[in-house]
Formats: sequence, C-alpha cells, structure tokens
Amino acid sequence: MKTIFIITLSFLFVSFPPNAFAEDYTQLGLPEGAKARFGKGFIEDLAYSPDGKTLALASSVGIWLYDTHAGTEVALLRGHTSLTRSVAFSPDGVTLASGGGGGYREDYTIRLWNSKTGKQKSVLSGHTEDVHSLAFSPDGNTLASGSDDETVLLWDAANGQLKRTLSGHTGAVRSIAFSRDGKTLASASSDQTIRLWNVDTGEHKDSLLGGMNTGSSIAFSADGKTLAVSDNLRIRLWDTKTGQYILTFPAHAKKVNAVAFSPDGHILASGGDETVQLWDARTGQHKQTFSGHTDPVYSVVFSADGKTLVSGSWDLTIRSWDVNTGEHKATISGYTELVFSLAFSPDGKTLASGCSDTVWLWDVDAKQHTLTLSGHKSGINAVAYSSDNRTVASGSWDGMIQLWNTDTGEHKLTLEGHTGDIRSVTFSPEGQTLASGSNDGTIRLWHVNTGKKIQTLLGHEESVYSVAYSPDGQTLASGSSDGTIRFWHTVTGEYKSTFSGHTGPVFSIAYAPDGKTLASGGSGVHLWDIETRQHQTILGQNIDLMRLLVAYSPNGDLLAIGGEDGAVRLWDTKMEVNKQILEGHMLPIKSVVFSPDGRTLASSSDDGTILLWEVP
Repeated sequence: MKTIFIITLSFLFVSFPPNAFAEDYTQLGLPEGAKARFGKGFIEDLAYSPDGKTLALASSVGIWLYDTHAGTEVALLRGHTSLTRSVAFSPDGVTLASGGGGGYREDYTIRLWNSKTGKQKSVLSGHTEDVHSLAFSPDGNTLASGSDDETVLLWDAANGQLKRTLSGHTGAVRSIAFSRDGKTLASASSDQTIRLWNVDTGEHKDSLLGGMNTGSSIAFSADGKTLAVSDNLRIRLWDTKTGQYILTFPAHAKKVNAVAFSPDGHILASGGDETVQLWDARTGQHKQTFSGHTDPVYSVVFSADGKTLVSGSWDLTIRSWDVNTGEHKATISGYTELVFSLAFSPDGKTLASGCSDTVWLWDVDAKQHTLTLSGHKSGINAVAYSSDNRTVASGSWDGMIQLWNTDTGEHKLTLEGHTGDIRSVTFSPEGQTLASGSNDGTIRLWHVNTGKKIQTLLGHEESVYSVAYSPDGQTLASGSSDGTIRFWHTVTGEYKSTFSGHTGPVFSIAYAPDGKTLASGGSGVHLWDIETRQHQTILGQNIDLMRLLVAYSPNGDLLAIGGEDGAVRLWDTKMEVNKQILEGHMLPIKSVVFSPDGRTLASSSDDGTILLWEVP
C-alpha cells in the first residue's frame, strides 16, 4: 500500500559524515561529460519492493535504488527531464513506475522501468500536470496515476495503453490507493474530498466529505472495509460501504502527512510531526512512538512482511524501524537541498557550497564531504575563498556575512551592517578586503582581519546581485537588479562609471583574466570592452532564458553560462561560438565556477546537486 505526501521545495538540512556510504554514489547515473556528482538532491517519494530487498526513492535528480540489507545505493535511474515526483513497485517487483513533474523542462510522463536491470521499458503520456501519486492494482494488471490536472488515469500495466480517465475532482489529486481486492480505487484531492471508484467500469461510487486537509494521505485496510485518512492533526477511519466514518482520533501535534496499514491490517502507522506513531487499527489505541527525525515525517511504508517500517522526513533522512521492538535499525542520509553558491579553493583541492543555512566543504579528489560550517539562520546565497586558502566567507538571507577557518571549520568573524539579504561576496586579489552586495542596494567593503567596515558604496537603485574585483584589484564592478553595472575605485570608493545595456536585472558579472573584458548575465549575456565601454558581443540573445550566470575559465578561452533550463553552455571566447552544452541538472543553475587549473567546471542547481564536468 502506498502513501503519498505533499511535495515541497523548502527542505531543511542534515549533515552526513565522510565515508557514510560503501558505494560511491558520486559516480552513479552521471550525464555525459560529468565526472562526479556531489549530493543526491531532495526526496519526493519512496517505495518498498515486495521482496523487501530494494528501496526506491524518487528525487530531484532521478530514482535512487538502495539495497536495504547493506543500506547502500546500487543505481540511479534517470529518464525524466525534470523532477521525479512519485514511485511505485508492481506486486511482483519486476516493474517500477515513476511519475514526473514540473520545472523548466516539464515532464508529466509516467515511466516504467525494469527494476532488476534499471532499463526503461516504456513512457506513458496523458497527464498535463505533475504526477504526484502512483499505485498498481493487487493483480499488477492496472497502474493508476493521480495528478495536479485533477484526474486519475488507469493504464494497462503490460502494454502502457490508457484504459480510462476518472474525472470529477476539482483540485489536484495527491493520493490514490487500491482496495486489496482491486475492485475499488480511492483518490484524495485538494478539493477536500475523497472519491471511491469502480475500477472495472470507472464509475464514481461514493465521495467521502468532512474537512479533510488538502494533502490527505489515504490507505485501505487489508479487508478493504476501512479507509484511513489523514485529516490535519487527526486520523479518520471510514467505512467504505456506508461512507460513514467509524472512528476519529488525534494523532500528532502537527499535521498528519502520511498513513499506512501493516500488511496484516492490525497496525496503522502515521507520520506527521517529528515522529512516527503506531496505532491499533481497530480501536485507534496508541501502541508505540518512533522518535529520531528532527523535522516532520512525510511518508511511511511497511515492508511486505510487516516487520520493518520506513519513514521519510524533511530532515532529508530515511529511517527504518523494527515494528515489534521500536528499535531504530538504519538511516539513509546524504540528501541535499538547493545549492545556491559555489567556490573553489585557490589550490583547487576543496569546493565550498552554500545551502540552506550551512556551508559544505568537499574534497574534490576524494569526492567526499569533509566539513560543515554552521551558523547562519537562513539560505546562503554566496561563498568565496580568500587567496591564501585559509578563509571562507559566506553571505546569507539573514543579512550576515560569516568568516570561517577552512582547516578547522571554526567560526572567525561575523560582519554585520547590511539591512537586506546578502547576494554576493568576493575577496580582493590580495585577500585583505571583502566586498559584499545586498538587497539593500549597497556595496560594503570590509577589513578581513578585523571585520570592521571600511566603507559603503551607494548608487544602485535596487538590489546588488553580483560584485567582482578586476584582476589588478583597482576596480570593483557591481551588477544590480536596476539593470546597470557600476564601477568603483577600490581604494577611495569613488564611483567611476556605469554600463547600461541590459533590459532587466544583472544577476552575474565576471572579469576576463586579462581584465580587458567584463561578462554580465541577465536575460542575455553581454561582453563589455572595459576601455571603450562598448558592447563587444551579446550572447544568449537566442536563448529564451532569464537569470543567466557567467564564469570565465582561468585562461579566458571559455565562458561558462548557466541557465534556468538546467544546462551550462561553454562559449569559446576566441572563436565566438557556442562550443558545448552540458546537460544534467533537472532545475535552474544557481552557480558556475572553474577550478584554478581550468580542467574542471562545477555547477550547482535548484535540484540540490553539484556536478563536476570535464572541461574540453
């Protein structure tokens, strides 16, 4: 029985230690041209194989398959062009179904996979919005899918043909479940109703009303006579024949996100706050509490033998529990959220990434997470390394800039003064000064050793998204949402000039290594001649994308351009042609940066991962 949950892109963050996995997950399912993936994205759904040997996790980058005995990743199935929203195993365990979702490259298909070989078998097209819920009939002949397009589709699981469409909901269908005899399908919708359908005829049999929350999770009892429904802080048990509720009881201190019956029907599990609760399915009496998650639980699934329960949480972990003893058996971790910013260390050995409220440091050669820097209260938009390799600066939505010792992870200084989100930080070439740009429209220069503010540069009318020092350190450039690029004298703070040409915000700027050209990214990419102040070339005018990000290779031969389509384009600056497109991210690019030796390009994305690419 499958439990569906509300999907969100606002995940909290949990660290995982080095060497946490026996398998090298960084090498699984890599796109062409990539040599490693750091982070596994965020989780959308989970499903147990009938034999209990495999756990499938739908994520922002594909479907991760785990060996449940070893607790290790064995495969990453990639086929959807955007998020994978839902997964379900066929009763015989041979087929795995996955449902796609939105993003820049929308994918509302259902894909069928051979769960043993990982090969894609077929693609089912019919939904017009995200597929949040999947369920196989008990005999395995029918696959049901529920979508934001307000419909439930029934498919022939063998040939992939659409059998019928179940229409009637007036809101997104978030959860579906077959009765054990396969004759009835239940669907829960954001229209606050649950509908019961005759599977053979497609006839609408009944509707269950009564204030169900918009993300209700539903599950049939083993005999099919009872339907459990999550309803805000409560669980309701409904008689499927009469349409009347049998029992209602409070379950969690926060909203109940998931319910599931044990295979024998005796136990009902629920996930809501930071706990999993077990209940007597007949009386509603509380049996046991599983504690350990640090954020709300969104999914609960029993193994086929009923001995193990798996729970998924917004703390980015999956935990397994012994149902009889309540013992915590294992934790799967390492899942990540949006990665907003990247910076290579000057020696190229370490990559810093800014996430929700922490900075992660990665060993590039060992492909391992080595340190977590904690101290911010919200998302980290910007990270930068000092030229001596000893300090990392991080700027956050909390308006603070933190300086960290890169060897020990120790917090060194907090720079306060901005009244808005920090959008960009960069060290001067000699490493003594840090420049920061903020949503408060100002640029501030800071003394790195003391944390004291040196001066504030005023002139932009809106947020300052990007700041960059010229290679000689004499000039600071700033790009703003007011559509302009301004230049400042770094010693005096004097305003020097303004470049205007973008028709919208300037999200990213980068100096060429020789200091003669400045690249700027917005709805297009402009190359500016510093001396003449003229447009040298405009890139991206044929790319229908906003928020283009730019970074020069160390020798200046390549310009990397990251876009909202999740692709990175490499522009040959000498030939003035697009040299290569690197495709592998599922959501918009947040940062692009070259390693100091120019052999590696790192890109981060809203899909919660970092890809390391071979530079041609």
